[in-house]
This record gives sequence, C-alpha cells and structure tokens, in this order.
Amino acid sequence: MDIIFPTQETMGKRDWGEEKLVALIPGVLSLKILTINKGKKGGLQYHHKKNECGYVLSGKLLLRFDNGDGTLQEKILSAGDSFHFPPKSVHQEEAITKCTIVEASSPHFNDRIRVEGLYGLATGGGLPSVKENEIIFR
Repeated sequence: MDIIFPTQETMGKRDWGEEKLVALIPGVLSLKILTINKGKKGGLQYHHKKNECGYVLSGKLLLRFDNGDGTLQEKILSAGDSFHFPPKSVHQEEAITKCTIVEASSPHFNDRIRVEGLYGLATGGGLPSVKENEIIFR
C-alpha cells in the first residue's frame, strides 16, 4: 500500500474567487478548498451526477437553494456550519464576507446546469451549462 501526498491543482479562473483541488481519490472523492470573495457568488445551478458537501472554515455564506417546491430559499451559514447538495439539487453560494469552504464531492468535474432563467434571474457570467456526456469522471 502506497501512502499518497497529493499536489494541489488550481481548477481554473473563477469570477467569484479561487477553487483548488487538494486531493483526489480516483473514482471515489475529490476534496477542494474554495475561497469566495466578499459579495461574489457562483451560478444558480444543479449537478447531473455530482454529490457534494461543504464545511465553512471562515466567513459568512448565503446559500440559496430549492428544496423541490420550485421556490428559492435562503440560509446564512457561518464558520463551523456544513451543507449537503445531492445530485439535481438547485443551489448557489454567495459570500457575505470573504469565505473559505472545504468541499468534498464525488469526482464529477465540469458537471453543472445553470438555472437562473427558471427562477426569473439574470445570468451573469460564470461557467456555462454542460451536457451529461461532457462530465469528466476522474
């Protein structure tokens, strides 16, 4: 059995801050550190296959989500709080203050469907929706 010490990998430019892949167990789990700058937010989205959870290390985070009734709800999370978004769960993260989040998820990369239009919201930049066959499973 070989013990592995992964090398961090940046996940590319993000309008909202920084996303680092800090560990990958192929076919099992990805572990990331997200830094979201104050006042910035990710897209309102869901994932085809990705199952993700997060832990707020620092800052205050506004989560928008749909519990399946077609309306958006909001919840404020602070350091020490956690969340879980199963596949197909509509969600968005917005930093009230600069936030650092540890995210653990299934290793489905490039898996997002943007849904701002379904809720009457403007789409502003960010990464686009992808088709299920464009998901990268690592």
